[in-house]
Amino acid sequence: MKRFLKTKDFSVSGEEFELLLDTELNMLRTNPEPKDLENYYDSEIYISHTDASKTLVEKVYQNIKKYNIRKKVNLINKYTTSYKTLLDIGAGTGSFLESAKHSGWETYGIEPNKKARDLAINKGLELKENIDLLGKQGFQAITLWHVLEHLPNLELQIKKIASLLNKDGTLILAVPNFQSYDAKYYKEYWAAYDVPRHLSHFSQLSIRKLFAKNGMTVVKTRPMIFDSFYVSLLSEKYKHGKGNFLKAFLVGLKSNLSAWKTKEYSSLLYILKKG
Repeated sequence: MKRFLKTKDFSVSGEEFELLLDTELNMLRTNPEPKDLENYYDSEIYISHTDASKTLVEKVYQNIKKYNIRKKVNLINKYTTSYKTLLDIGAGTGSFLESAKHSGWETYGIEPNKKARDLAINKGLELKENIDLLGKQGFQAITLWHVLEHLPNLELQIKKIASLLNKDGTLILAVPNFQSYDAKYYKEYWAAYDVPRHLSHFSQLSIRKLFAKNGMTVVKTRPMIFDSFYVSLLSEKYKHGKGNFLKAFLVGLKSNLSAWKTKEYSSLLYILKKG
């Protein structure tokens, strides 16, 4: 593997990291990988583990999250018609599972962060700390919303996830796309690199290859058009020390317009089936 670029942890530690290119899979890997990743999530500004809505960025995030949750529930309803058991890996504070439960799903969740799990309890959800605590139960739908990039021992984790999915089940995952326009524009300041919390950085080819090794096929790819705006807003802050809403909007818009032709959106949603 060769160095792709050097970046740093802008949100917690300020430490520098390399992104190494795996040419076979066309994906990036964060180097070095810290031994104790939990410390890098220990921050009030790491908002995927909170329900905070105080700052502008938090307000944007929470409003987009509410909209996306409705779309996510509609999506799993569309691709699953029977035996409605759902496992959400990286469930955060449980907002998606709460909505899915109200839609008739039998819900299960994995969330390693204790603060997030405690917030989920207030929503009537009991989340497991890790995937090994689930036993051998199978699921009709498994979701990972911007979670795959966080997982250590990636290939082993994918193998475990595939083994938990029923034969006719559906796996849905969303990940950032380092081949998008906004990634190329912001380079080392691109907020979706989010090192070292993001250990892997995917292209469309890497997703197809990684899951094909476990008998899974990508049947549909969909854009997540809001992500380019949110990521650009954070990237502006990392690059210039403050958020520039107008500039971020223009970069996010240009990224989506570019992706209309290239299909390389800032984040992509993949729907996979076994076989």
